[in-house]
Amino acid sequence: MKPLKERNQALVGLVSLTLVALAIVTAYRFDDIPLLNDRTTYSAHFAESAGLAAGNEVQVAGVKVGEVDEVVLDGTHVRATFSLEGIDSSRIGTETTASIEIKTLLGEKYLALRPKGGGTHDPGDAIPVARTETPFELQDAFDQLSGTVGEIDTDQLARSFDVVSETFADTPQSMKDALTGLSALSQTVSSRDEELSRLLSNTREITGTLNSRNRQLRTVIEDGNLLLTELQNRRQAINRLLRGTTSVAGQLSAVVSENRKQLRPALRELGKVTDVLQRNQDNLDRGLELLAPFTRLGTNVTGNGRWFEGYICGLLPPTINTGTGYEYNSEGCVSDVAAPDQGVGGGR
Repeated sequence: MKPLKERNQALVGLVSLTLVALAIVTAYRFDDIPLLNDRTTYSAHFAESAGLAAGNEVQVAGVKVGEVDEVVLDGTHVRATFSLEGIDSSRIGTETTASIEIKTLLGEKYLALRPKGGGTHDPGDAIPVARTETPFELQDAFDQLSGTVGEIDTDQLARSFDVVSETFADTPQSMKDALTGLSALSQTVSSRDEELSRLLSNTREITGTLNSRNRQLRTVIEDGNLLLTELQNRRQAINRLLRGTTSVAGQLSAVVSENRKQLRPALRELGKVTDVLQRNQDNLDRGLELLAPFTRLGTNVTGNGRWFEGYICGLLPPTINTGTGYEYNSEGCVSDVAAPDQGVGGGR
């Protein structure tokens, strides 16, 4: 077999990098590879979360088959996403139901699945609210309370209390006092029947309003939690900032106190300087205005190297004709480019 060092090293390196990349992808996406993992993810819609949280068990017939991955608000319902392991997906029929059950006395919950129906439930379709149950629903409790109280015959209830009071007329005084108070309570309830009914009706409206504003309330609570978390995280930084500010203020006070005699004359002279500058503000403005062209011309003169260049027009006398056919300074004074003999340059 041909050794690796005699093979195409570029090809060997490419194959090695490809195998490493495949190994990394396999390690990070192991749960999503059907051939290597038998986990299947489902979801279900509930009227409310009822305390269900990520990490709770998923059971079928009392046997743990998975766990809850996520519980989030989805529109007007709560969507619980859960994964099943070691169970044939064909057992999850199209009529499968789900319910949130209480696991322990401390209130821990778990999600119970009851496979039903023919065919196979598509994992991409959530189990609808019609096929899910929760341990309790506050809205239903208030509705039932309102209906139950509305069916009470308050007059008959008051008469019943009166009959009980008359029956125990010969009992000790303490019992009479208790029954008298009970009778007064029944009369109070009877006289406040309308107010009680209105109170329960308003309570129902409040719960309906809160239900319709569920998303806004959730946003407010989440934002409040973020604010409190950020303040908690920055508490030490704010504490250090306040301590540092206090220390700096103390040090500045000490410096001012120790150098008061030196600072007073310096501030007095500084005031005089600012007065002089204020009086000569126009001159300063004019000086800055004239400094710009001077700087520009100076840059042009010294911008070609470590020397300066210039041209002086008229340094030599004007053109002189001697009458012998020879002229001095025959080119005269040129405004743009200096003649070879007339240019005067400064050295370094």
